[in-house]
Formats: sequence, structure tokens, C-alpha cells
Amino acid sequence: MTGGAGFLGSHVMEKLRERGCSNLRVADRTDYDLRNRSEIERLFREFPPEIVIHLAAAVGGIGANQACPGSLFYDNAIMGIELIEQCRKAAAEKLVLLGTVCAYAKFTPVPFKEEDLWNGYPEETNAPYGLAKKMLLVQSQAYRQQYGFNSIYLLPVNLYGPGDNFDPRTSHVIPALMRKCVEALKKGEKEIVCWGGGDGSATREFLYVDDCAEAILLASERYNGSEPVNVGAGFEISIRDLANKIAELVGFRGQIVWDTSRPNGQPRRCLDTTRAEEKFGFRATVSLEEGLRRTLEWYAASGES
Repeated sequence: MTGGAGFLGSHVMEKLRERGCSNLRVADRTDYDLRNRSEIERLFREFPPEIVIHLAAAVGGIGANQACPGSLFYDNAIMGIELIEQCRKAAAEKLVLLGTVCAYAKFTPVPFKEEDLWNGYPEETNAPYGLAKKMLLVQSQAYRQQYGFNSIYLLPVNLYGPGDNFDPRTSHVIPALMRKCVEALKKGEKEIVCWGGGDGSATREFLYVDDCAEAILLASERYNGSEPVNVGAGFEISIRDLANKIAELVGFRGQIVWDTSRPNGQPRRCLDTTRAEEKFGFRATVSLEEGLRRTLEWYAASGES
């Protein structure tokens, strides 16, 4: 597995162990630079691949996407392109690829259906990242057609949960809002300034990380098709309502001020998750309220807050 020591990867590894899997290998970035072909070749010489789950990615919120679009495009594209080719050459039995909801067009009708994936250009602030990951679907399908190589492609929505990244420079919206509320409460501040959704009107869908890990394993076990599959919880919430919900959980009673000079990002985001349920029996089980509570408890206990 690539990215096995990361946020999502650590949860996938835990579920694999719960299933009794023992022959597990993690390609950690401190040991293997997956942007480098020779490093992947070395990895596969040391650990001949059977089933490969590719979770390694360079990611960040709107700020990181605006500051580093070139490196986000290059790192994600080159990692995936080289990994797919080396998996094929090493005769891996199966490769599980993760795309991103950011690959969908900016104004895709809600709920997003997989057949709409190519109907327009992604939202500008995360287009380089979204398109880099989208190209892996093209390669996956091309390799299946030419070589008969079995790779599948999943499209997860925004993830959150214990172990998430709470660094304000690179975090996504849920940990960013949680940190703002916790710090404001500790300092006795009367307001926080938010810009994760511009004026707060943008909507997002959020999937608890354990649910996503379960979807990945179900797809690994049961799905062998060429078509992309959405992985989500099937609901949307405005960033404004999300901020209010997090503030209530934290106990922050101050004012939430929206910096409207910042971008909203994609106006709405919500997936049609019918295909995942039909193809490999996945349905999210953790509600947003329960997932936020668990995440906040982890953050409070982690020592980062």
C-alpha cells in the first residue's frame, strides 16, 4: 500500500489487520520516492506486488491549492502514472486507485453521477490537483483495454476523522474550523474569521474516514470493473451550517465572521453513491454528528489542541 502511514492509509491498515491480513507492506515516502521510477522498481523488487492500494497523494485545502498548483499537479500525476506502469510490468493482480471529487466540473448537477465526470472543467482553485488524479482513470482504462490489467478507480468525497491534518496552513475545512473554535474558546475570543466557503454558502459532502476505509476494502474484494465509482455519504451541508455545528460541539458561543474576499470553491458538492452500493455493497454508516464528535474527541486527546 502507498500512503499507508497517512490519514486514510492508517485506517485502511487497521481494517486490513482486523480482517486477518498479515502480509502487508507500506511504501512510506521516507523510504521510497514514488515520483521516481527507479524507486518504485526497487520497491517491487523488495516486495513483489499482489494487490496494490494507491493512497499516497499530495493534498491540501484551498490555500495550498492556490499556492502550489504546479507541484500538486506534478506530484500526483507522476506518482500515479509511474505506479500504474510498474504495477503492470510487475504483473500485480490488482491495483486500487483513488481519484478525487475535485475532478468533477465546477457546475456539475447535484448529486454528482459518475457519467458526468467529463462534462466540464473542474473548479479553478483545485483543477490542477483534480485533473492530475483524473488522468489516472484514463490510464487505468487504457491499460485494461490494451494489457488486460485489472485496476479500479474510486472517487471519494471530502474525508475527515481522527488522525486528520490540523495544520492551519494545509488542513481541510473540518479540522480548520475545529482548530479555530478550540483556540478561540481557550483565548476567550469573541469571534472567528472563516473563509473555507467564502461567504459560507458553498455546500460540501463529508465522509468519515473509517467509512471510506471500509469502502476501499469492499471494492478491493468485490469490484473489478473499469468504470469509476463514487464513494460518499450521500448528503450535503453548507459550510456555514457546518461551522455553526462545530462551534456548538466545541462550546464556542462567539460570532462567526465570513471573509467574503476569499474564494467559495465549488458551489455545491454531493455524490450519487448508488453505484458503490450496487457494485460492492458499500453504504456509509457514521452520521456527520457522530463523526464530528469522534474527531473532536481525538483532537482534544491528541495534544495538538
